[in-house]
Order: sequence, then C-alpha cells, then structure tokens
Amino acid sequence: MKRLLVLLIFSACAMAQVATVPGRKIMLFGGVNHTTYLGCLSCNEFASDSVLNTFGRYGSEFQTGSIFNSFGPYGSKFQSTSACNDFATNPPVIVDNRGAYYGELTLNESRPMRVRNDDVLAWLAAVCEDH
Repeated sequence: MKRLLVLLIFSACAMAQVATVPGRKIMLFGGVNHTTYLGCLSCNEFASDSVLNTFGRYGSEFQTGSIFNSFGPYGSKFQSTSACNDFATNPPVIVDNRGAYYGELTLNESRPMRVRNDDVLAWLAAVCEDH
C-alpha cells in the first residue's frame, strides 16, 4: 500500500512541471556512462516502460533494471550506480526525449548535479526507504 501511495504522489506532483509539457517524455538512464535505460518517469502506470508500472520491466521490484529492486545496481543502498545509495558516484540521470538534462536522481546530497525538486527527492526517499 505504501508503494502505491508513493507512486501516486510522484505521478501527480513530482514530475508535474516537466511531464505536462506536450511532446516531452521524461526518462531515467543509469550505469557508469548512463547508457542503460531505466524507464519512463512521465508515462502513466499502464505504459510498458513506465517506472509506475509495477508489473513492467522498470517498475517491478524483481527486475534487475529497476530502481525498485533493492538488490539491483540501480536500487541497492550499496551500489555506486544506485539512486538509493547515499554515496553513489554514478547515480541515474533524468533526461527527456529532446535531450534536456534534469539532473541526477540520487540520495547523495553532495552530488552537484543532483535533482533539486523537493517532490522528486521526497518520492525517491520514500522509494528507497520502502526496501
């Protein structure tokens, strides 16, 4: 239930500023060179590549390429490529389909390119706390 609430809050508030721009698809990329697609942040929960789709590849807590997988490289509290690692050195980045860069999605407060949106950070903290 907590995860559903977190997802609803995120989809309603956190990306509202950029997700409502027509033609913009807000996406998450991870890995050392940020070449691994981690899902769509602005897509609804029925889209196959949405992080809000709990049955999809990017929203499932069981898939390796999901930030919801607490044992995977992008959701673990210990991996350098994870959004949930307080000391991550290569956290996922948020970009859109037009090449705009929105920052790093990370709990690491010392990252200069960290997303500064309080709603996004609250969502991420809740996601990471949930696992």
